[in-house]
Amino acid sequence: MAELPMGKGVSAGKIASNVQKKITRAQEKVLQKLGKADETKDLAFEEGVINFNKQLVEGSKLQKDLRAYLTAVKTMHESSKHLYECLDDMYETDWYGRKEVDSLFEDSDLLWTDFHQKLVDHALISMDTYLGQFPDIKARIAKRDRKLVDYDSARHNYAAVNKGKKKEGIKITKPASLLERAAPGWAQGILSAHNVAQTSLSRSQAEEELERAQKVFEEINIDLQEELPSLWNSRVGFYVNTFQSVAGLEEKFHREMGKINQNLNDTLEKLENQDMSRLLRPMVPPPPKVTPSKDMKQENIINLFGEAAAPDISVTSPTQVSCTFFSCNPRLQANFANSRDTSIAMHDYNANDSDELELKAGDVVLVVSYENQDEQDEGWLVGVKESDWIQHKDQGKKGVFPENFTQRM
Repeated sequence: MAELPMGKGVSAGKIASNVQKKITRAQEKVLQKLGKADETKDLAFEEGVINFNKQLVEGSKLQKDLRAYLTAVKTMHESSKHLYECLDDMYETDWYGRKEVDSLFEDSDLLWTDFHQKLVDHALISMDTYLGQFPDIKARIAKRDRKLVDYDSARHNYAAVNKGKKKEGIKITKPASLLERAAPGWAQGILSAHNVAQTSLSRSQAEEELERAQKVFEEINIDLQEELPSLWNSRVGFYVNTFQSVAGLEEKFHREMGKINQNLNDTLEKLENQDMSRLLRPMVPPPPKVTPSKDMKQENIINLFGEAAAPDISVTSPTQVSCTFFSCNPRLQANFANSRDTSIAMHDYNANDSDELELKAGDVVLVVSYENQDEQDEGWLVGVKESDWIQHKDQGKKGVFPENFTQRM
């Protein structure tokens, strides 16, 4: 027979006692199933155990799904981060809103991180704490079941002693051979030795054993009778708090993320509008008007065309979109109605002073010479719009305009 490994502080008698308890419990359960012995029933407690097991299954599933949700949030965070990094890499340094875009990306990353951490703090940790009480209660339920069997067995032994007609103190022999046959091989020798010292059980001993078994059972039973209904009722508040936390955190997260996305969209729209405006507006403002010195030479005065630069060109398109200007010296004025040189309007120009000419892309401007050459500012021309010339046939509506807002053709 193989030797039983002996741990520190474990005696052969203790091991034999534990083995005998297991065998006695097994015998008691068999007799109860066969109807040979009655079993203590507590329907309220059994219902509490059913609810406990259901609550454990529900809580475990919620914990699993909550962890999966947190994993998905982490994955979305990483995906969003990579997407923004892609845009950040493509966003050139001289584009509008570069600093704002960098700041928005940082805010987005911090918001995702904060959302995930608060889900852990307010939902997952609470979930883990809630489920942390179940293993201990489950172990005590199993212990109660064992102590109930011990109590029933002690109760049956005491009843058997009382049924005997012999005097108090007569000894009743236990079926040692049955116990030994049911025990594992390694425990049979120890059990046999233990049974030598426990071959009989007096009535007083049976009564003491019953009282002890009943006390142990009732202590653990009373605690569980109070805890199981309380635990079952606590599930409502816990589920409400958990889903309120998740819902509240999600609502705040999406609200704040919506602001970030709106700001990003606004920045990109401004970038698009600015990029389109580069086709219509100059990169530099027109030169300021200055008062020239009186000794400015005649050759420095801008005169765009000479007599030979006024070819006869018939313009028939009523929807001409080019901004054209002419040199309108006395020799060319007679040709305004039928011929002109043309250029593509580059920009609109809003007049700032009363002596300036308001221009729109597509206007045709007829350039004339300054009456007083000393009044000409560098980079500025004087002229009259063709529409005004055709209508009034004079230069009464002439004004100055920046040269770099037009292109000569």
